[in-house]
Amino acid sequence: MLMKKYLLGLFLVLVAVSAQAANLPPSVRQALEQAGIPAGSVGVFVQDVSSGKPLIAHQAGQPMSPASTMKLVTTYAGLDLLGPAYTWKTEALTSGTESGDTLTGDLIIKGYGDPALTLESFWSLLRDVRRLGIRQIRGDLVLDDSYFQTADGDPGAFDGESSRPYNVLPDALLVNFKTIRFRLVPELAGGVRVIADAEPSRVRVVSQLQLLDGPCGDWSEGVTTEIGRNGGGAVTVLVSGGYPRACGEKSLYLGLFDNTHHVDALFRQLWQELGGTISGGVRKGSATPDARLLARHESRALAEVVRDINKFSNNVMARQLLLTVGREAGSEGSLRSAAQVIDRWLDERGLHFPEMEIENGSGLSRTERIAPAHMGALLLAAWRGPLMAEFVSSLPIAAVDGTMKKRLHDHGVAGHAHIKTGSLQGVKAIAGYVHDRKGRSMVVVCLINHPGASAGQAAQDALLEWVYNRN
Repeated sequence: MLMKKYLLGLFLVLVAVSAQAANLPPSVRQALEQAGIPAGSVGVFVQDVSSGKPLIAHQAGQPMSPASTMKLVTTYAGLDLLGPAYTWKTEALTSGTESGDTLTGDLIIKGYGDPALTLESFWSLLRDVRRLGIRQIRGDLVLDDSYFQTADGDPGAFDGESSRPYNVLPDALLVNFKTIRFRLVPELAGGVRVIADAEPSRVRVVSQLQLLDGPCGDWSEGVTTEIGRNGGGAVTVLVSGGYPRACGEKSLYLGLFDNTHHVDALFRQLWQELGGTISGGVRKGSATPDARLLARHESRALAEVVRDINKFSNNVMARQLLLTVGREAGSEGSLRSAAQVIDRWLDERGLHFPEMEIENGSGLSRTERIAPAHMGALLLAAWRGPLMAEFVSSLPIAAVDGTMKKRLHDHGVAGHAHIKTGSLQGVKAIAGYVHDRKGRSMVVVCLINHPGASAGQAAQDALLEWVYNRN
């Protein structure tokens, strides 16, 4: 009831304040003007966590695209509904029989949505199977991803970049973020060696990268990848362009296969490296009731996983978490039902966000919407709740780490703001907390929806600096 009264009072204040563009700090207005972004395309909400009303509420009741700041809703809901100690499991099972070092029957790998089942974690699971004495598998590799209801889709549907890691689609059995790592290693004789790690037999790498002098900078902008499909599932990756010698070794990641072929390729390489063989093929299927457990891998705790999601804005991990929230709440494991779980969770806490739209929980969407004031209300609720420490520590720190690492160096606010960022074509967003020079903790939200939004970073940085330095 108190929260409902607070929200009602908040919106009465917004009605009175939102139309006043002059309410924005002069430095922010100036930066917006220089960027050619009208104040009407910007929503700003600023409030002291100990206050009952906002300091700034400019267009704060307007539904806007939040880009990746939508991950704040997903991760806070995950922490609250699942608990910070929640873990995911991945299992290796069989209904076959063992004799000596031979398993006669299928090996089943069942996933439960682990967002961070890395190559090393997958290797550890297979190693536990191998240490049971199993070397030969006379059967198929069966992949059980039935825990989620996710339809096969085009990973490039959002922007045509189907191989980019940020477009990876969720799956209950997600291994190594459904990507292959490519190591870029400068060679003394010139040129750049490109090494696939792991190196599935279906991948051929051709490097035409040229070494360049000069600073490392944004090295990835000079690297071009072309992917050729050769039939039979084989892939050729051509890497070209220029690569600064000063960068040393770097990595890039590409999604090359659908999930079935991706997991199969990694499994066969790792199983072979462990000294194992398998005679069968790969197929999707479900573990039967009589299947017995051979080995189980348990993930890191959710409190650690949300740090990766928020600090590095990992889209597929956020999608995995949203699906897990829905599944653990008893839904069928679809994104739509998971979004309904989030709506109910907010309502139960007196946080009524009628305008909010959740498509996938990552912000990589053209339909997701939330009002800046409601993003601010979520941040206030998180600050005042028992999971504040876990939530705030998951956000990038200005000038220190994550997606804020390169911003606001040599400014007073450096090291004093935990800020989630978001960026899409036409969208630039920040949301989080500033701990100002007088020791006050402030919620700050700034969403820019405008064709020239990419030029709005200076205005957002000016807002953070103004909040830090204000009297």
